[in-house]
Amino acid sequence: MKIVMVGSGYVGLVSGACFADFGHEVVCVDKMESKITALKQGEIPIFEPGLADLVRSNAEAGRLSFTADLAGPVSQADAVFIAVGTPSRRGDGFADLSYVYAAAREIAHALDGYTVIVTKSTVPVGTGDEVERIIRELRPDAEFEVVSNPEFLREGAAIEDFKRPDRIVIGTEELRAQAVMADVYRPLYLNSAPILNISRRTAELTKYAANAFLATKITFINEMADLCEQVGANVQDVARGMGLDNRIGGKFLHAGPGYGGSCFPKDTLALIKTAQDYGTPSRIVETVASVNDQRKRAMAKKVVAACGGSVRGKTIAVLGLTFKPNTDDMRDAPSLAIVTALQDGGAIIRAFDPEGMEQAKAMLPSEVTYCKDAYECVEGADAAVIVTEWNIFRALDFDRIKAAMVTPILADLRNVYRAEQIRGKGFTYVDIGRGVMAPDVGIRADVA
Repeated sequence: MKIVMVGSGYVGLVSGACFADFGHEVVCVDKMESKITALKQGEIPIFEPGLADLVRSNAEAGRLSFTADLAGPVSQADAVFIAVGTPSRRGDGFADLSYVYAAAREIAHALDGYTVIVTKSTVPVGTGDEVERIIRELRPDAEFEVVSNPEFLREGAAIEDFKRPDRIVIGTEELRAQAVMADVYRPLYLNSAPILNISRRTAELTKYAANAFLATKITFINEMADLCEQVGANVQDVARGMGLDNRIGGKFLHAGPGYGGSCFPKDTLALIKTAQDYGTPSRIVETVASVNDQRKRAMAKKVVAACGGSVRGKTIAVLGLTFKPNTDDMRDAPSLAIVTALQDGGAIIRAFDPEGMEQAKAMLPSEVTYCKDAYECVEGADAAVIVTEWNIFRALDFDRIKAAMVTPILADLRNVYRAEQIRGKGFTYVDIGRGVMAPDVGIRADVA
């Protein structure tokens, strides 16, 4: 099949490369000439494990190409995917759909023959209706259907998620469009990937509901971690005890500094706004978003407390900046709020991240010093903070780190290590949700 991806960002590029790997003929379109030039030269604008090799092999095989010209490829396409950004709109948090609607207008002018137009971007309920209205108004003669096909890709594992999905959601009740989408995803039948054929509006809401629920799980276990610290319980054991219940499941029950990234923050806000607009406010999701924002600032206070109540004039080594490992995505990363709060308290920040430092430079104050590795980062530091659980931070040489630091303080905001392991090295160690109680309470402290 001939497929066009309008938008060559994270979703468009990963989806396009994977479709090409299925054997389809894929053209990725983007308005940024510099991005298209780079892609043609084999330069990948994002970090995603395995993506560079996937793009290169399919481009060399002639199945994947890149262009800034939309009209030509769309006129030949069986399916056109809209995979442009839908960032939070300033002021009200609603999804900014201007890029989606602009793409719809351009697609309309280029249509030639029956075409399925697919919204791959995460969009609020009713967006597909508006995309259809725009195209029918501009091209009443065109033969097309608008389908919702939300993506469920985890950054850092996107290729695996695309090729072995939990489900494929197809939002259309038109049989002809369903048949085209079945052909698009036919290679996944071998993996028995369930295809859910539902209405367009239902598909649009399914994506938001899924992300909001996952964000709720993260926020819930973070609040349980706070309680664990006060009552002397271990949040990791609590999460394990919860997760073994098949009705709950163990994923997304890892306490930490709060969620970030390109999806959860903006999608929860968009769902909140949609629910308010329809007169059915989602109080749970509203609370989740509020608690998560507070969570990030609370992590900075935890670091300050570990440093004796003040970080003024102290050097803090921040290990990890991206919102999660195996990505270079800095959008709404907890590190942004943590670093800013520490700097507001007078701290001097040194930072290291394996992939995210170039992106961080555009989002953090210029006063941050970026280092080549973790050991350079902790040189002369009064405290170190693990913010992102990159694998390279899981086997640090703490004798070397202690010798390099002014004071051996480690705030482990991802519970990478065990308390007794690090305290045995002579460190002041602070973790998340593995509580300490006064001896007279009768509960064993520092359960790790």
